[in-house]
Amino acid sequence: MTNSQRLGFIGLGHMGGAMAHRLLKQGLPLTVWARNKDRLPPFLAAGATEAATPAELARDCDVIFTCVFNTAALEDLLFGEGRLVDGLSEGKMLVDFSTADPEPSKAFAARLKANHGTGMIDAPVSGGPPSAETGTLVIMAGGAEEDFEKVRGVIEENLAGRLTLMGPNGAGQATKLINQTFVGNLLAVLAEAAKLATNAGIEADRIPAALQGGRADSRLLQEWFNVMLEGKFPPGGAISTIEKDLDAVLALAKSTRTPMPMTATAAQLHRMMTARGHADEDVTAIYKLYGDETLPWK
Repeated sequence: MTNSQRLGFIGLGHMGGAMAHRLLKQGLPLTVWARNKDRLPPFLAAGATEAATPAELARDCDVIFTCVFNTAALEDLLFGEGRLVDGLSEGKMLVDFSTADPEPSKAFAARLKANHGTGMIDAPVSGGPPSAETGTLVIMAGGAEEDFEKVRGVIEENLAGRLTLMGPNGAGQATKLINQTFVGNLLAVLAEAAKLATNAGIEADRIPAALQGGRADSRLLQEWFNVMLEGKFPPGGAISTIEKDLDAVLALAKSTRTPMPMTATAAQLHRMMTARGHADEDVTAIYKLYGDETLPWK
């Protein structure tokens, strides 16, 4: 067990909050900091300790977990006002669960190691809050193997159903963008297929069961197809998050000279949802693009 490590968590939003709650549920001492203080009460009530600044949290902890919206937010947290790096020192570890750009993640890791002796692992996650709550997240990591081994125990024992070191710093982020390539494209394809099934006059809600176990089956088909048909779109991952991630995929594609016409189309479909005022809605709401007179938003 790695319970002797002093843990800190910054980024208590939809995803990070579920992960922090999981660590507290596991009985691990946890120090937290949030820019928005309104997020703190549930965590403090569950036993967390509040730090006054990111730097104070870093000074008080051996392992600092972060889960913020994007690369810019991570850079501001590390090097902006209240600089987290001011609390770092030799032997500490920073594990970033955010979905961010690979190249800046490499640069941040190099700066932390060179200037503070602190190791960094980029470790974006997949599975959403439900998987965080049960400790079954899929986590793809990038960093030095020596640094990875320092945090592997606490992550595997409390947060991950699968944890894979994909290579040096930045490799975790690159792998997450591959993951988001699948997710972003599949969301658009599921919406089109759901509309086609409806227009074809078949019992569309039987599609997941009918295709289960076949080549077209997937977890996303089973979880999201009928949600789209029902038109209720319960809150989960946001359209804006997928749009942001697909933009990062396309930036990586540009830098590596990789043609990705299907992903570019999927990104534009998600941007259309944002332009129509649906940025904060659940990802399954992309079905709205195809119109249906039976749905409440028509």
